[in-house]
Amino acid sequence: MIDKSQRNILGRFRELILRWFYAFKYLVKSWIRIPRDAPFWMKGMLLTIYIFAFFLTFLLAVDVNLFWLFGGSPKIKEIKNPEINLTSEIYSADEKMLGTLFVENRTPVEYKDLPQNLVDALIATEDVRFYQHHGIDLKATFAAVWSTMQGDKRGGSTITQQLVKNLFKTRADYSTGLLGYVPGVSTLISKTKEWINALKIELYYSKEEILTMYLNTVDFGSHAFGINSAASTFFNCATIQLNTQQSALLVGVLKAPSYYSPVSRPENALNRRNQVLQQMVKYGYISGSAGDSLQSFPLELKYRRKGKASGDASYLREAIARSLQKWSKETGHDIWTEGLKIYTTIDSRLQKYAEEAVAEHIKRLQQIFNSSSGNVVVPWKDEKGVELPGYFIKLASDIPGYSSFIKKNGAESDTVKQFLNSKRKMKVFTWNGERDTVLSVLDSLKHYKRYFQSGFVAIDPLNGNVKAWVGGINHNYFKYDHVNQSKRQPGSLFKAFVYSAAFDNGFGPCDEMTDQPVSIKYMEKGVEKVWEPHNVDRSHSGSMTLKHAFARSVNSIAVQLSQKIGWQKVIQYAQMMGIRSHLDSVPAVCLGSSDVNLLEIVNAYCTFVNGGFTGDPVLVTKIVDKNGTVIYEQDAKRNKVLSDETAFLMSVLLRSGLTEPGGTPQGLFEYDLFRFNTDFGGKTGTSSDYTDGWFIGVTPGLVGGCWVGNDDRSIHFKSSHIGEGLRTALPVYGKFMEKVLKDESLKQYRQKFPKPSVKIDRNYSCHTVLPKADSLELVSDSTALE
Repeated sequence: MIDKSQRNILGRFRELILRWFYAFKYLVKSWIRIPRDAPFWMKGMLLTIYIFAFFLTFLLAVDVNLFWLFGGSPKIKEIKNPEINLTSEIYSADEKMLGTLFVENRTPVEYKDLPQNLVDALIATEDVRFYQHHGIDLKATFAAVWSTMQGDKRGGSTITQQLVKNLFKTRADYSTGLLGYVPGVSTLISKTKEWINALKIELYYSKEEILTMYLNTVDFGSHAFGINSAASTFFNCATIQLNTQQSALLVGVLKAPSYYSPVSRPENALNRRNQVLQQMVKYGYISGSAGDSLQSFPLELKYRRKGKASGDASYLREAIARSLQKWSKETGHDIWTEGLKIYTTIDSRLQKYAEEAVAEHIKRLQQIFNSSSGNVVVPWKDEKGVELPGYFIKLASDIPGYSSFIKKNGAESDTVKQFLNSKRKMKVFTWNGERDTVLSVLDSLKHYKRYFQSGFVAIDPLNGNVKAWVGGINHNYFKYDHVNQSKRQPGSLFKAFVYSAAFDNGFGPCDEMTDQPVSIKYMEKGVEKVWEPHNVDRSHSGSMTLKHAFARSVNSIAVQLSQKIGWQKVIQYAQMMGIRSHLDSVPAVCLGSSDVNLLEIVNAYCTFVNGGFTGDPVLVTKIVDKNGTVIYEQDAKRNKVLSDETAFLMSVLLRSGLTEPGGTPQGLFEYDLFRFNTDFGGKTGTSSDYTDGWFIGVTPGLVGGCWVGNDDRSIHFKSSHIGEGLRTALPVYGKFMEKVLKDESLKQYRQKFPKPSVKIDRNYSCHTVLPKADSLELVSDSTALE
């Protein structure tokens, strides 16, 4: 309903329009004077001149938006350099295209890339006199007007006029004006703008350029903007490879992309394609026999729809987009619309192996979880395995889209229960592929809640270049990136910062300490507390070297070291090496009690194998605009944060896990890694209750890290035999490095750690030798010591 104030405004506006109309009528009568006694031919000539002058005046008034009556029109510089949303492309360091970023999926082509059958199909269907007119086809225009008057509405726009609509949105962005609100007049104004700008385009561009621009701008549906994207989306081929029937189909789609969609409405698309082929026969572009033959062909699609960030490495593309947000804001460049070429540090081969390793292991781990009902913890069942009523309804009430509905009707109401339990068709993720099924909302929540997630990243320690990035198990269903968005407790991974700080404060790998119970009193927010950490097996082994304690990941030794140097020093060293997440100033920080993300801790571990240097991880090296101009070039700065001696000693400790008895990284021996003349080191990490499993592996040329867990921390394994980092995360790294080292094109990653570049004053060559029985027992029990 229109209220009184709105009616008053509309009334005043209508009165203003009428006053302008009468003023204009008076001016016309004053200016146009035809003598009554003039000959008929003179009257006709004068009338023609007046009409022509009026028409030119009207065109000029519309073009300059006289008195703001007609709305703005494209300026000459916009006609010469029209802005088109282009697709940006992401490339790997080995020059493979990893994916695209776009608002409109459009990659322009040149005229030489257009097959002749496509041009013929377009002209035969949309504008048969294209080469004879200069932007406006008067014959087609009058025919359209006449048909509309007869009740058969049809278009009369030329290809050039359609290009004006596509480029400048003359019926939207440029159509606002006072007269634009008058019914009927707005259509006349928009058509006039199309005529004017069609003439301008014909003035500045050749016919070939107009055809090319048109085919680069049109919408084919299914997120395909422009002919290049359409050819790729519907037929998985280059534009130049389109055959006649494929070209006819794509030209036919343009009339109404949804109605003639070959994906959702194939019968409509087939009929429309055949109409285009008939037009080509009618105007002599193909013979009648060829037309009949081509009409008998099926559609034969090779459909591949692309999302706004398209390609295989989905988590990686989103991470690149996030990493460039600050640069885009500072420079004004839009990575989604400017058709940029973004060159990254990623190696496509390593990326492929990382994705495979994550999928192979997490699929197997999920099978173990699903079949180990007695050895897992899930929040929707009690200790006896009985499902708790109302758990998933409460979970649904926290989901946007359901929360308001549940709150309005009550969680226990029959309406809510009926809605949440009603089944519907849907596609769901499974490790055996996407599956069509029928599930209720609650069934769907139960299905997805069980899935374990993983993150994996590999970095070149010498320059910080990220070589592989896997943010999760399937980006289509799980958008959250577990490389740099998710933060979890790193557990024993944090001990590396304890030991590096200790080495800088006088300790050495062969110094001995006693594995014994520890009790620490401290103040937290004004409250006195006592912390009494213990080893996983709640036993103690007496005196041992720091090297052996690190290899076995003995908690009590790390805590005692932290006590001696101060836990604030541990925080300082972690931050110095690149940990940006907030770290609580409590004693437990030495055992990884504060949440961090995978990227920052893997990057920090690079410091231990590159001589003590750190810096921000690097994803993008260079960005080139659509004209080939370099608009961004990465200039990474590395800072020296550890002495050469401390960095070397830490690399020794990381390697000791494979040489000291009971070392936690010795699960790597299960993989085919050690015949390639390559040195390895590593560290496992497991948080309380086996909620998070971590592993970081190091070689001289590559540092890789993995996290495994459920997004819900209350879902986890019960025992160390399955749930610790050695079993959940290390296998991903092992599988990844096995694939990398077997690839003959990646021989650069087969390396030995170099000898120390400086004199090492502290002894580091000690090796623990245990009695045979004890040694074997420690190796078999090493999974319980994490």
